[in-house]
Amino acid sequence: MRRNSSILVLAFMFFSAMAPRAFAVPSYARQTGLPCSGCHYTPPELNAAGRLFKLMGYVDKVKDDNLDVPSGPRRAGLDLLKSLPLSAWVEASNTSTNKPQPGTQSSSFEFPQDVSLFLAGAWATHVGSFLQVTYNAQDDHFSMDNTDIRYANKIQRSGKDWVYGLTLNNNPTVEDLWNSTPGWGFPFIASDSAPTPAAAPLIQGGLGQDVAGLGAFTMWDQHLYFAGTLYRSDHIGNSQPITGTDSSGNALPFNIRGVAPYWRLAWQQNGRTSNLEVGIYGIHVKSTPGAVTGPEDSYTDFGPDFQYDKNLGHDVLSVRGSYVRENVALVASLDSGAVGQSRHHLNAANANVEYHFGNKYSAALGWFNTSGTADTTLYAPAAVSGSATGSPKSSGVIANISWWPMQNLDLAAQYTAYSRFNGASTNYDGSGRNASANNTLYLLSRFVF
Repeated sequence: MRRNSSILVLAFMFFSAMAPRAFAVPSYARQTGLPCSGCHYTPPELNAAGRLFKLMGYVDKVKDDNLDVPSGPRRAGLDLLKSLPLSAWVEASNTSTNKPQPGTQSSSFEFPQDVSLFLAGAWATHVGSFLQVTYNAQDDHFSMDNTDIRYANKIQRSGKDWVYGLTLNNNPTVEDLWNSTPGWGFPFIASDSAPTPAAAPLIQGGLGQDVAGLGAFTMWDQHLYFAGTLYRSDHIGNSQPITGTDSSGNALPFNIRGVAPYWRLAWQQNGRTSNLEVGIYGIHVKSTPGAVTGPEDSYTDFGPDFQYDKNLGHDVLSVRGSYVRENVALVASLDSGAVGQSRHHLNAANANVEYHFGNKYSAALGWFNTSGTADTTLYAPAAVSGSATGSPKSSGVIANISWWPMQNLDLAAQYTAYSRFNGASTNYDGSGRNASANNTLYLLSRFVF
């Protein structure tokens, strides 16, 4: 990274810190009367109270013997809020790769990178939301972002709490309570201009904001959690009913046939000084690319995850991991010539450890590895984004440090180092680019209000 770019970004971050994130949006704090640290170790990582708050539909009218979540007054009849649960954030960033992409400079400064508006908090006694609309500077327009609208209630059976509810959301795993699944998993920040590997399981963001799902969830005795959601394609910016093509008549590469079932099963154990979660999750999708009938592609993603949080005085140590196996039968894509063979699989493993120094500083180190079936048609050679061998294998590490000088300002630096990118360490794209050329330093300033 060039020196003048470094000075510019560091100066921006410094002056931002002197002024009076973003998953811990302030509308939740205004609603509950708690600081962000009441529900987060550091945003967006939820603690036990934060997971209960989300489980109960983002409504703070619950009380648990072991978890301190404030109770509000009961209302009868028309249930109006004292204030609308609105929040916003502004992000600015600088991205610098080890070697510039062809025809570009070495770094990219974005102010803003994006601006998000949130309707986040209680709507009524048992209904609340995390609803995000984001302006993306590269696209120059607003669009729907992660959204989870929930109904939740609680009864007692055999002296045990039984929580149950409904979720309406637009991204599989965004409704999850833990930070080990893709929706809210590590890394918590990411550049929108750095090269990224070509292959990833569908559940790792491939359906985000392109689907609509209605599901149900339940938690027994604060231990056993189960959720299930049925998703349909919901292509933003295209007319309804869905035809498989966009507004210009171009074929959409992915279109769910029927419904796609998502499921989640987890066990958690909350102790005085530690919390443990182990679980499994998965999704099955059938797609008719560019059509609503005809040959189908089939995707099945599934795998385990875990999260362990240990309180060490005022600090917290978090360890998280997940593995996803994706089995694919690309019958429709083979017929159209988009792939060289029908049967494919991907294996994606992720693990990370994070240390929270109080609620102002955190340091994290993550490892990732993706491997699977080679296909020179699906993963074709191309400068920067392609694969010379047709292999989807990518691996590397991510290091992150974050500082919250105040609870609504996040200053972060993140470095991603690749040992393999799209199948190789050297000349991976067939145009002479090495994996290490995509090593990325990403600096972020986020102000939330």
